[in-house]
Amino acid sequence: MGLREPKFRLPGSDIAGIVESAGPQTTRFGHGDEVIAYVQSGGFSELTAVPEAILGRKPSNLTFEEAATVPLAGTAALQGLRFGGVRAGHRLLIVGASGGLGTFAIQIAKAWGVHVTGVCSTQNVDLVRSLGVDEVIDYKREDFTAGAPRFDVVFQLGRTASASRIRRVLKRDGVLVLNSGDGGGRWFGPFGRIIGAKFVDVIASQKIGTFEAKANAEDLEILRTLIEAGQVRPVIDRTYALSETPEAIRRVETGHVQGKLAISVQPLTHQPSDEKSVSLPDGAPPVEPRSRMLAPNDEESGP
Repeated sequence: MGLREPKFRLPGSDIAGIVESAGPQTTRFGHGDEVIAYVQSGGFSELTAVPEAILGRKPSNLTFEEAATVPLAGTAALQGLRFGGVRAGHRLLIVGASGGLGTFAIQIAKAWGVHVTGVCSTQNVDLVRSLGVDEVIDYKREDFTAGAPRFDVVFQLGRTASASRIRRVLKRDGVLVLNSGDGGGRWFGPFGRIIGAKFVDVIASQKIGTFEAKANAEDLEILRTLIEAGQVRPVIDRTYALSETPEAIRRVETGHVQGKLAISVQPLTHQPSDEKSVSLPDGAPPVEPRSRMLAPNDEESGP
């Protein structure tokens, strides 16, 4: 997001691919290694330069399409739960449980021994239940903000209720975590919702906070371990060819994607020449992407 124009002008935020070559300062990866990364911009391409500090090893039990959906959504879910102080024995409510972040957050939290309740729409109840939640609430049939305070943490990923309503079901010392990447209006995006939540924070005893996912190799390694142990699996609604990217983006904008969408990039048919016009910083291996994840507005947000 930018004030006058998009902050990142080239689409494609996450990648899964093979290292084509490595800079002289690179120590962890080399030619032929299978990797994943959250690159923020420029992922919809055959080659992209990635700093080694944000590269992670691709989980061995995932295809490139599956692996491409992991970096941003998985990292954001992990960091959001950590931000909220979620730990074993807690009762966690995930609003927008069927989206990209939500599907990862459910599985990570269950791996930590957390009691998880997922909120989603009617058509996504079976999916959310299949991920191992303890309870599912269909927000079209039940007001999940009603009832006695019972949750230690609420992870709000979908725009289905205001902070003032959600705090009704938070315990006295509960925490409401807002994803700063969630939308919220034409002019102010998520900021109107965040400002409103901060006002509630002033007058309420619960804690309310926002976070923004930060790319790093350490969290990708945590996710790889969980995935290879069978405790977490990506949920992919559909895979598109690179030429179908506009259609995929339109699909995301509907707000009704289950899990993630992936863009499949065909392998290069030639080796990159020395004449290729790319400036590579030291330690930034060029990666030949095989698949990429589609990131914008990935949480369930539609009615």
